[in-house]
Amino acid sequence: MDPAEAEFLAEKELVTVIPNFSLDRIYLIGGDLGPFNPGLPVEVPLWLAVNLKQRQKCRLIPPEWMDAEKLEEIRDQERKEDTFTPMPSPYYMELTKLLLNYASDSIPKADEIRTLVKDTWDTRIAKLRLSADSFVRQQEAHAKLDNLTLMEINTTGTFLTQALDHMYKLRTNLQPGESAQSQDF
Repeated sequence: MDPAEAEFLAEKELVTVIPNFSLDRIYLIGGDLGPFNPGLPVEVPLWLAVNLKQRQKCRLIPPEWMDAEKLEEIRDQERKEDTFTPMPSPYYMELTKLLLNYASDSIPKADEIRTLVKDTWDTRIAKLRLSADSFVRQQEAHAKLDNLTLMEINTTGTFLTQALDHMYKLRTNLQPGESAQSQDF
């Protein structure tokens, strides 16, 4: 899975908008949305919120966790812990990117939020790389990594699986019984 596919999945997450138009319920395969009344908050999938925002049909309310103070606490907690801490959303990185790209005017302290999320991301990716390095060095057969998001797994998943595949091939070619036989030929 590539980052675009993870972002596509994140677009199903519900966010709150305050519409400036009236519309009865919208009946979609994924569920009913609305009704939409001017000034009354309504939850919609992120893809619809972005579309409405681009057409200036709503004001977007950032998720509760998208607050500079809360994100600072999350970043500091992540830096303190050796293990991965739970994130406020399984799509925190994708949501932040999309919301700040399309609705930064609706988000207070948008630049600070962007920096805090990036710091948290960098910390988590560094931990993931250290975990993978330790895993490979100790020649472990399996690992348990809790609280990772889909985007974080995708970032290192391909590299790690290829590295483990190469290590397996190297180990099977260097078996003690095989090296003696290969010298006889």
